[in-house]
Amino acid sequence: MSRILIVEDDVVLARALKNWLERERLQVTCAITASNARRIIVSEEVDIILSDLRLPDGDGIELLEWLQKNRRRIPLIIMTQHAEVSSAIRAMKAGAEDYLPKPIHPEMLYSKLNDVLLRTRKMKRKQTDILQRVSQPIREVERRARLVAATDMSVLIRGENGSGKELVADLIHRASARDDKPFVAVDCGAIPKELAASEFFGYVKGAFTGAIADKSGVFHTAEGGTLFLDEIGNLPYEVQTLLLRALQERRYRPIGSRREYPCDVRIVAATNENIERAIADGRFREDLYHRLNEFTIELPPLRECADDILPLAEFFLAQFCEQNNRQITGFSFDAVKRLQTYGWPGNVRELRNTIRKAALLSNAETIDEADLDLPSVRNTDSYALKGEQEERARIIKALEAAKYNKALAAELLRISRPTLYEKMKKYGISTEKQ
Repeated sequence: MSRILIVEDDVVLARALKNWLERERLQVTCAITASNARRIIVSEEVDIILSDLRLPDGDGIELLEWLQKNRRRIPLIIMTQHAEVSSAIRAMKAGAEDYLPKPIHPEMLYSKLNDVLLRTRKMKRKQTDILQRVSQPIREVERRARLVAATDMSVLIRGENGSGKELVADLIHRASARDDKPFVAVDCGAIPKELAASEFFGYVKGAFTGAIADKSGVFHTAEGGTLFLDEIGNLPYEVQTLLLRALQERRYRPIGSRREYPCDVRIVAATNENIERAIADGRFREDLYHRLNEFTIELPPLRECADDILPLAEFFLAQFCEQNNRQITGFSFDAVKRLQTYGWPGNVRELRNTIRKAALLSNAETIDEADLDLPSVRNTDSYALKGEQEERARIIKALEAAKYNKALAAELLRISRPTLYEKMKKYGISTEKQ
């Protein structure tokens, strides 16, 4: 979800802008002064700033200069009165992304924001490619992602929490023909079943008490693009039925509307659940599973991608230092050793949080082992060992089911044959039936 900061001392206008943007599923924070805006930017993540040209304690151009001085690359759109167009042009020459003349209309606001979000997204995508990971398992994930991106097949990404499933979904989107359309991510586990229909399909004014205006659902927001359904295994059973119907018929109807709308979205889903077990337990619809699982990508945990740990750590450190104007050059020998031997049960997300915290705590030019503040080796080793034991058991079970046909076993495990060979070698699994 994109995060917008509105810097506007006209409280009525700020509230109207906030309401319009929240209808489009954007996260909005408001500030009345430039100093308040600076505090918010330092403490929160902001994707776009909408700033009035004239503020009680300065103007939007001064805020823009502060962003540039502190190396914060956040697109800023200046809002101006018609008589101030020349000032708006001056702001754009100073680095503003665009300007909005007042009075502001919702359609104009949405159009400007969509243009800026699209340009920003494309720029960020040129900078990173699955966070520049280099390990062979991740290269295989990337190969499969690019392969399926050229089609319109639904994709199911399976992997542990924090392993980077949304990054893979985003890679599929930007490598596809839908790259110039929206990429919309939805946390399925966070949708209450009583609100699911309105979240997915929207509603019209007067559909129920409190529906004071039309609201778009995620299917409308993602039209022509990609809808990423994260943690699909947590979706309530009743909601699964609604989703299946929309995917089968390629049409949906907002709550309270008599009109049906065509649905042109590419579905990418992700889960850390054992979906097959959920189907057997009656918690997940098998027909929905087959609709979502036209192609599967297995995302390995970070502990199986040792070659990625240090490059990722260096990437997160550089990112944090740039955003917060810190001068930290790298990691000590002991810190590197600790990073590489830790089990990372929280995967890439845990690594990112650890590096950000360490960079904040460090008083030196390099991060030391103590700055990492990681749990004892014993705890993480036992976690990693348990995960390896479970994976070894799954591989043996698949080989037995496939009568030791490795190509078929790899298909059952939804991994490539080279990956299967590597894992068999790693776990000492015999290549012949015993």
